[in-house]
Amino acid sequence: MLVVSIGMNGWAVEPMSINPTIGPSGKTLLNLGAKQTNLIVNGGEWFRLFSPMVLHAGIIHYFLNMLALWFVGSAIEQSHGFVSTAIAFIIAGVGGNVLSAIFLPQYISVGASGGIFGFIGMCISDIVVNWNILFLKEPDGDEKGSRFRHYMILAWLVFDIFINCLVGLTPLVDNFTHLGGLIYGFLCGLSTIERIEIGFFGVNAASWEKIRSNLVKFGGLIISVLLIMITTVILVESDGATSPCHACRYVSCIPFPPLKENKWWYCDDCGSVAADANKVNEQAEFFDSLDLTCPDGQIERISIAAEMITDQEVIRRKLPAYCRNFCESVYHRSG
Repeated sequence: MLVVSIGMNGWAVEPMSINPTIGPSGKTLLNLGAKQTNLIVNGGEWFRLFSPMVLHAGIIHYFLNMLALWFVGSAIEQSHGFVSTAIAFIIAGVGGNVLSAIFLPQYISVGASGGIFGFIGMCISDIVVNWNILFLKEPDGDEKGSRFRHYMILAWLVFDIFINCLVGLTPLVDNFTHLGGLIYGFLCGLSTIERIEIGFFGVNAASWEKIRSNLVKFGGLIISVLLIMITTVILVESDGATSPCHACRYVSCIPFPPLKENKWWYCDDCGSVAADANKVNEQAEFFDSLDLTCPDGQIERISIAAEMITDQEVIRRKLPAYCRNFCESVYHRSG
């Protein structure tokens, strides 16, 4: 789909200032099924909770996802089989997209990262459940080699989370999808991953340990179902435009470059503003003014006569800049 998206973008990638992952425009990705809350809630396009999982923001995003999928996904598939792995991927991916749609309603985002973070969450749950066994001294005398491998796996998982979260701070990729996928993957892991038989290492499991293991399994399953139900209801009841947490946008976006006035991308809502362009009369060649609807709903009258603009497309491209220069608030009202 990356090749298809670049093809639909005119066989060209956007400048780094628009898409730093070397890929198509947000408009192209939106046409292919990217996540946008307004289209999901008010447009009834619920397929957008699934379709972002097969789309990628760009070449860098695709490469990082495929690398993680190869390392983590193959291990999960070998342990649980193709069907269980596919189900876990879908649950984590959709769960992450639902969380993103709630907290980042104005953001266009894509990626299989939710499902991949679900795999990472499953690995983490395996480590948590079997921590004492994986990092205990081995009775066969090979403790250093075995424990070192386990620590290296843990370090690689942490590194992968860190790198993907950095990518999640760029446009078209978001960290709420990552976070949601990680949570659902962890809970799926608690429900499906078998606890290692510690008797294999010469230690007998107490009965209460077995009971606790079963409680953890059922608890993970119950919490997963409840979270899916609750977040889905919240999404359905939302207006598709406002976030319950205004500051949460910075979990998934940092204006860049941070020390320059003219930035490659911003973390405000000026990218979605609209305006009516006005002429003095029907015979006038140039547009005289704009009635700009700011993100908070206020309308600002802006004079653009000195710019001598004749093309509405030029105005459309300048709307975010007008918004940042003339609007009192550059954010949507919090719900």
